[in-house]
Amino acid sequence: MPTYSYVCTSCGHTFDTHQTFSEEALTECPKCKKELRKQFGNLGVSFKGTGFYKNDSVPARSSDSD
Repeated sequence: MPTYSYVCTSCGHTFDTHQTFSEEALTECPKCKKELRKQFGNLGVSFKGTGFYKNDSVPARSSDSD
C-alpha cells in the first residue's frame, strides 16, 4: 500500500498516511479542519538490471577497423 504525504495549506501540519490507489485523496486537515495538499517527493522506484538506458538497447559497435 502506497504512503502519501500531506501538508495543510493553513496551519502547515504535515503527515504521512497509507492509502490504496482506489481511495480518494484526503482533503481536510485533522488538526484545523482546513484544506490539505498532497506533497510529491522522490519516487520510490528503482530500476535495476539492463535495458533501462539508451546504451543498453543499442548493439555494441565492434572496434575492428577493416
